[in-house]
Amino acid sequence: MSLVKSRRQFFAGVATSVAGLAVARSAMAALPEPVYQTSVDTAPPLIPTTGRPYNPVVTLNGWTLPWKMNNGVKEFHLVAEPVVREVSPGFKVNMWGYNGQSPGPTIEVVEGDRVRIFVTNKLPEHTTIHWHGQRLPSGMDGVGGLNQPAIPVGKTFVYEFEARRPGTFMYHPHADEMVQMAMGMMGMWVTHPKGKHPHISEVDRDFCFLLNAFDIEPGSKTPKTATMTDFNIWCWNSRVFPAIDTLNVRLNDRVRIRVGNLTMTNHPIHLHGHEFLVTGTDGGPTPPSTRWYEVTTDVAVGQMRQIELIADEEGDWAMHCHKSHHTMNAMGHDVPTMIGVDHRGLVNKIQKVAPDYMLMGERGMADMGEMQMPIPDNTAPMMTGTGQFGPLEMGGMFTVFKVRKDQKPGDYKDPGPYKFPEGTIAHEWTGASLPAVRPKASADTAPATATANAVKPSGTTMKH
Repeated sequence: MSLVKSRRQFFAGVATSVAGLAVARSAMAALPEPVYQTSVDTAPPLIPTTGRPYNPVVTLNGWTLPWKMNNGVKEFHLVAEPVVREVSPGFKVNMWGYNGQSPGPTIEVVEGDRVRIFVTNKLPEHTTIHWHGQRLPSGMDGVGGLNQPAIPVGKTFVYEFEARRPGTFMYHPHADEMVQMAMGMMGMWVTHPKGKHPHISEVDRDFCFLLNAFDIEPGSKTPKTATMTDFNIWCWNSRVFPAIDTLNVRLNDRVRIRVGNLTMTNHPIHLHGHEFLVTGTDGGPTPPSTRWYEVTTDVAVGQMRQIELIADEEGDWAMHCHKSHHTMNAMGHDVPTMIGVDHRGLVNKIQKVAPDYMLMGERGMADMGEMQMPIPDNTAPMMTGTGQFGPLEMGGMFTVFKVRKDQKPGDYKDPGPYKFPEGTIAHEWTGASLPAVRPKASADTAPATATANAVKPSGTTMKH
């Protein structure tokens, strides 16, 4: 009786609404056992064995949360807790997440499903979960203070609603949001259509992942949660290239890729070798009359973009954010540009004062892809990754879309480097060189001499 009484008191604040009553009733049910995952590998699709059938997604470097059926309701159990995420081999970060991972597991349901999600708070402070993009009762929307009391430390709350429309959604806290999201608390939600839908195609492969970013000083293990703009670790599902798994498909597969953005900036996601259609947003599937072919789609803050294509070009194709500094890691925002600076005669003098000084940057930064210079412990190199022709000079938000004619249906394993047909690789020209034809110089076309003005504190200007 005392347990029942305490639960009644706990829900007294919300029991006056229909949503609150639903919470109270479902909280009396036995909690489903939480499922944990610590592997950073891409898990195979979770084939549904109970409930309505659907074609499952594959979460890049992630997994789908199992459920149990309880009188026709799909029950999930999320545990909000501190986790350690391996962002790349040798680089581990203290994050907050769900069920052992950051991002948390993907939740997959079917349109019309009644869903019950138990959320246990093992963080050092209160939290909530907002079901980003969902149509649901206001009391289930997860904004602490507005729609519900925050979930205290050590307590379990329950959310219950119907998955009313198909699409790709996200979940994240709406309590101390700046800190909790900066620490990695987020996850994806996919609601599959319950039958044939006029705006949703059947696909052979369905991938999803979140864009996220952190500010982690070299050698540190914990993100700086007060950062607003100067992030330096750019991730897909809290992994950085070359530790982001490849997307492996069969030639002529119809492929869907769902991308959600919970960073502080937009990301133009670019795919090489193919055109695609944007077939869905946060608002659901887009009508075919509104679609046009793209090779890059911008995913703004808090948005989702769903793209589809026919993988009809065999090969290894880059897929990345087209903001070039987002394909780098551990970037320093105050590094000076040294291109064209003549270091001759200076290196030995500098090394007498700073023995570890290394000459770099006077010809560009490509050398960083080859140098094995020491870096602080627990730090991702700025540029890394190697292909069959040498360094890729990438990091961060980058992976490879691999299309193979011999990739078996349902096989998501990495097929290895592409075997290029003879005569299809760019190569050095060894034939005769054609003479360069240049226009005759005139007063208007003569090269100008670059000048620079140095302004001294006294206001005297010296020309060099």
